[in-house]
Amino acid sequence: MAKASVFKRLLLWRYRHISGKNFIYLLSLVIGLLAGLTSVILKNVTFAIESIFEKVLVFSNYQLYFILPFLGLFLVYLFVKYISKKPGEHAIPTILYSISKRNSILDKRNIYLPLVTAPLTVGFGGSVGLLGPAIGSASAISSNLGRLLHIDRKTRSLLIGCAASGAIASIFKSPIAAIIFAIEVFSLDLTFASLLPLLMASVSSVITSYFFLGDEILFDFNVAEKFRIKDTVFYLVLGLGTGIASIYFSKIYFGVTSLFNKLKNSKQKLMFGGIAIGVMVYFIPPLYGEGLEFINDLMVGNDAHALGKTPFNEHLNNIWIVIALLFGITVFKAVAMTTTFAAGGTGGIIIPTLVMGSSLGNVVAKVINNCGLGFSVSEANFTLIGMAGLIAGVLHAPLTAIFLIAEITGGYQLFVPLMITASMSFLISKNNLNHTIYTKELAEKGALLTQDKDKSVLTLMKLESVIEKDFLPLHPDMSLGQMLKQGVAKSNRNIFPVTDSQNRFLGIILLDNIRTVMFDQSLYLSTTVETFMIKPPDIIHYETDSMERVMKKFQDSGAWNLPVVRDHKYYGFVSKSKLLTAYRKELINITS
Repeated sequence: MAKASVFKRLLLWRYRHISGKNFIYLLSLVIGLLAGLTSVILKNVTFAIESIFEKVLVFSNYQLYFILPFLGLFLVYLFVKYISKKPGEHAIPTILYSISKRNSILDKRNIYLPLVTAPLTVGFGGSVGLLGPAIGSASAISSNLGRLLHIDRKTRSLLIGCAASGAIASIFKSPIAAIIFAIEVFSLDLTFASLLPLLMASVSSVITSYFFLGDEILFDFNVAEKFRIKDTVFYLVLGLGTGIASIYFSKIYFGVTSLFNKLKNSKQKLMFGGIAIGVMVYFIPPLYGEGLEFINDLMVGNDAHALGKTPFNEHLNNIWIVIALLFGITVFKAVAMTTTFAAGGTGGIIIPTLVMGSSLGNVVAKVINNCGLGFSVSEANFTLIGMAGLIAGVLHAPLTAIFLIAEITGGYQLFVPLMITASMSFLISKNNLNHTIYTKELAEKGALLTQDKDKSVLTLMKLESVIEKDFLPLHPDMSLGQMLKQGVAKSNRNIFPVTDSQNRFLGIILLDNIRTVMFDQSLYLSTTVETFMIKPPDIIHYETDSMERVMKKFQDSGAWNLPVVRDHKYYGFVSKSKLLTAYRKELINITS
């Protein structure tokens, strides 16, 4: 009680002495710091696990790769089954759903679960990244901090965006790309009110990362060859390739996920997935773990080290064998990543996307340089820009892709080819896939926020909040006299639902339809409710109709009231006036 009293006094002091705007700025700095710490902890724990294997096991014997991913997934399985009791969730879809349907509230367990399961997955060689778990954990921290401080839903959403920006800025040391990611992926408004907190969180997180990790960067690369106008066509070709690869990436993700969903239980998924990953890693060692070292090797032209020890090592002096192996990484990285998820692992898709893009970019450059037509392009630059193309196509976030690659490599000299390839890839992917890996399931549920204000308002609205239940139900066998006495006389409504003995909805009675006979006493016993009952212009189905669909039903039917049916039973009515009032209130809330 004493602690609660002290905390209450602190909140009151804050309300009196710190304005809402300044408090948000202060919180964005704190959340940036916490996001940076979360990312640092996640990276250090994972790298500690990896270093243990480097010291204990002899990795020159590449057969050992076969068992490690399975062992990591098995430990995750044990942790989920006996400790957490909660299976891992994909971070960003979970966050997007919480913003649209759960008032930006995330489960407290999402704070610490990724910090355990992600290092076990990635540290043991699971073919996924750490960025997703870092974003998930940091976002859960910001959401629950917002709840603790009694912050409204809109501000909690902004703080979640700050957490995501902070996690990305900390891992990649790219604050500008981090801000753009929050705007593109989380559909945050690009206004000064949102931009400044995102900026402050990103800067705070980057400083935190520098404090703990020093000048360590993911990709140690400086652009040596500038953009040449004659290479424009080749960058368009690369954009075409990354666009097609982005579609393939998404299709493989949904296909493999669907295949695993047919398995009966998590133990079967673990066995099948663990063996599949082991086989892929045995033949293609770069699929092991995140793959950041693979990217660095490609950018400095160290193909042999990038490919690792494979059964094809004796043939690496043949450039077309190298190209075939690199293309194999492009093809199988998406399979290995999705299999890791489906088998129960925890991780993110952004870094695997970078790995796949770097491999494809390098393949395109090598093919151009060795096709015998006298062309010559920079393999390092194509490796770099291939990553941007895949990010733009897979995430439908071209600006994030451009600034992320430019920032993490210092490659601002390549802005023009980055824009050419990223935009080309995005257009191809967007025209073939309406939604990304993050958003497809949410869109099908009607729970996806977009930059479209009308759709966003309807997504944020809840059907339950506009349902009115003060309508008196009638039964079809009631006489006209009973209907007037038990219904009309006791209600101030001009519409009545008709239900059977089990409350199943049958139809409606309109007061206007009985007005001409309601005073004719000769009909009180001879006519029944069923005589006057009509079908409504439309019916709202509680379980399946989104708010966008509800609004469309009012628009198409021209009705002022529509009945709501839940589990085939009458539940209430929605009136157009209440719906529009709620719509206007939510619109003001998200645009203020």
